[in-house]
Amino acid sequence: MSETIERVPYGTLSDGTTVDRFMLRNARGTAAEIITYGGILTALHVADRDSRRANVVLGFASLADYVEDTASFGALTGRYAGRIAGARFSLDGVEYRLACNSPPNAIHGGVRRFGKLVWQAAVEASTLVLRHVSADGEEGYPGRLDVEVRYTLAGDDALRIDYTASTDRPTVLNLTNHAYFNLAGEGSGDVYGHEVMVASDAFLPVDVNSIPTGEIRPVAGTPFDFRAPKLIGADIRRSDEQIMRVRGFDQTYVLPQDPGGVPRLAARVREPRSGRVMEVATSEPAIQFYTGNSLTGRHLGASGRAYRQGDGFCLETQHFPDSPNHPNFPSTVLRPGQVFRSRTEYRFLVER
Repeated sequence: MSETIERVPYGTLSDGTTVDRFMLRNARGTAAEIITYGGILTALHVADRDSRRANVVLGFASLADYVEDTASFGALTGRYAGRIAGARFSLDGVEYRLACNSPPNAIHGGVRRFGKLVWQAAVEASTLVLRHVSADGEEGYPGRLDVEVRYTLAGDDALRIDYTASTDRPTVLNLTNHAYFNLAGEGSGDVYGHEVMVASDAFLPVDVNSIPTGEIRPVAGTPFDFRAPKLIGADIRRSDEQIMRVRGFDQTYVLPQDPGGVPRLAARVREPRSGRVMEVATSEPAIQFYTGNSLTGRHLGASGRAYRQGDGFCLETQHFPDSPNHPNFPSTVLRPGQVFRSRTEYRFLVER
């Protein structure tokens, strides 16, 4: 058995639009489930050291739950992942006002963001290809944007996500996937016993509205230093202004740049009990480490268990939040004639 993709109906939206689910499998039995609504990664079944498989991403049991979801479980995020201050930015001397869906800011692309629409799907060999055309002015962003996202589950248990985009007017763009992981298994409790390494020397401090201040601060001597593997729970309750502002970890980490755009290791997570290990490699300049601080128990997961604070973590590969308002940050501007390209790989291993 080589890599295969199976397509099945998943549900129907209130306007009659049908949603499909794609199951990507490899010869080892690893499987990823993705739906056309939001390009959402709904499940990812990975073996532990005893060859027992479990779903390691948080999510829901029904399409209706995903429609109502406000936490972006597993969703493709855009046009702009993260926050933009004041829901506005200027480009080439023109100010653009965005949908203010997290007052006073814009977040994750607005109300009708990429995680809240149905993508066109096709299968090419062992790859699921999702496409969407975002109209000029949608959620306040300039330019018609043609986006393609490709999901590939490789034979070595790496889930690869390739993003490409082009525009007919100058615009800004920041794409990611917002999967919440728990390597012990979905619904198994908190992730504070996971050991994390983030290959970064610096992070972005934020203000009281979770907007980057513009400072790029070294991690040395702070609770945010994950250069050596450390348990998530080791410093998450530290009396630190940045931790208190976001109620845990929700920091943008600056990654070393590769001018060739080749994915490099950004983070590594180990769950000691199961032996599962996840490595994240990316061509992006940053990774957002988030520990599910806003989960309050009102989300009932696929296993029937309520998700509470710390029950999952995100490692979102991306550009910096609010980059359009910070000239010292890597540019997120995309112009006509240019093609945006980005690759992220989630590699799964077992520690024997």
